[in-house]
Amino acid sequence: MPRLPSLRHTLLSSRDLLMTAGPFVLLTVALLALAYWALDPSPPKKLVLATGPEQGAYAEFGKRYQAALAKHRIQVELRTTQGAAENLKLLEDPDSGVDFGFVQGGAGRLRGGDEAPPPDLVSLGSLFYEPIWLFYREDSARRLIGSDRLDSVAKLKGWRVNIGAQGSGITNLMRRLLDTNGLGPEDIVAQRLTQTPAVVSLLDGNTDALALVSAPEAPMVQLLLLTPGIRLMSFDQAEAYARRLPMLTPVSLPRGVVKLAEDVPPEDIELLAPTAALVARASAHPALQQLFVQAANAIHSEAGWFQRRGEFPNRRAVELPMSKEADRFFETGPPWLQRYLPFWVANLIDRMWVVLASIIVVLIPLSRVVPPLYELRIRSRVFRWYGRLRQIEESLADAPDGPADAQPLMDELDALDARVKQLQVPLSHADELYALRSHIDLVRKKLRALGAQTPAASP
Repeated sequence: MPRLPSLRHTLLSSRDLLMTAGPFVLLTVALLALAYWALDPSPPKKLVLATGPEQGAYAEFGKRYQAALAKHRIQVELRTTQGAAENLKLLEDPDSGVDFGFVQGGAGRLRGGDEAPPPDLVSLGSLFYEPIWLFYREDSARRLIGSDRLDSVAKLKGWRVNIGAQGSGITNLMRRLLDTNGLGPEDIVAQRLTQTPAVVSLLDGNTDALALVSAPEAPMVQLLLLTPGIRLMSFDQAEAYARRLPMLTPVSLPRGVVKLAEDVPPEDIELLAPTAALVARASAHPALQQLFVQAANAIHSEAGWFQRRGEFPNRRAVELPMSKEADRFFETGPPWLQRYLPFWVANLIDRMWVVLASIIVVLIPLSRVVPPLYELRIRSRVFRWYGRLRQIEESLADAPDGPADAQPLMDELDALDARVKQLQVPLSHADELYALRSHIDLVRKKLRALGAQTPAASP
């Protein structure tokens, strides 16, 4: 039973403290809400990534990014496209809904001019080399050039060549390669099939040569490398092409790298490769950009056919302005807090710590007002009755009729005492309450002494 009064006094103290500190707490909450609204630290939970054709490398990598961000409860919708040119167009279109996309090196010129990409796009880094694969049929080479080996783009004159569907990155590159060899669009029978129909057409003999630009992980590339009767052209003048077309880098496909036991390919093959990049809208949430860069590091940092371990991702061969989040990652790695805390918690602190520190600096001086206000609130609850008690005592001293005035004052004092007994104060201020009640008893004794007096006898 003794615990109940103790609990009551504890609750009373808490209530008084809460009511005193209420404005301070509301101000703090309002400042935090304003900062949260202004900074928008929490990223959206759904986004769209433009990939490429089905069965292509972009599509395969898109699935890996989708799985990586799903670990952080971010849903990535994969938008199938014809390739880099269409991806860039979607990223430029504010109504497309695409937030991120794979874009090929030189894609800023894929629209047919030499203009640079718009400034509202940023790069998250180069991801991998994306070689130009020029596959051709051996029987077509024997029929058209009298040899089963094609060793020059210039010898494609009169060939049926698939140069990619509208929106694919290979189209512009093939046109540039043809142009550097003195060939125009009219010198070849250009076909514009999408990737899978183009491969089928090549295998059926309806196409003589097929140009692809893709990472070696693409299933169609793997298929054609192992298909009898289909050969891959070696760009023996790779260095010369790279000097003429700066977006291209010479790379070598080593002998036996496709299938070592069967020695596929049977010799080193020189290729030309633009660099694939991950591009985002500049307005994409910074936390999402950071997650994509981290995912890129996990997905593309391993050794491959054309790169050593840790070579990608990087900031080289980047045609767009680098994202601040990407620069931050390449300089210092993942944010420090994300190494120890869940992403959502670490991101919230990381985005708001400067504002939180500023709010704390402002609120600390204001918080010093709370204890004095609490003291004033509690003491005023007791001391305001001293004014009425003093009036009763002064009336007692000025009572002209003596005992006749005592009873009304006694009734008033009893009413005051009854009100005071109902006061609830924290235990830390109980001494002030008991002091008031003792002073009431003191005045009561004076009134009783006045009431006990008898009028003096008349002479």
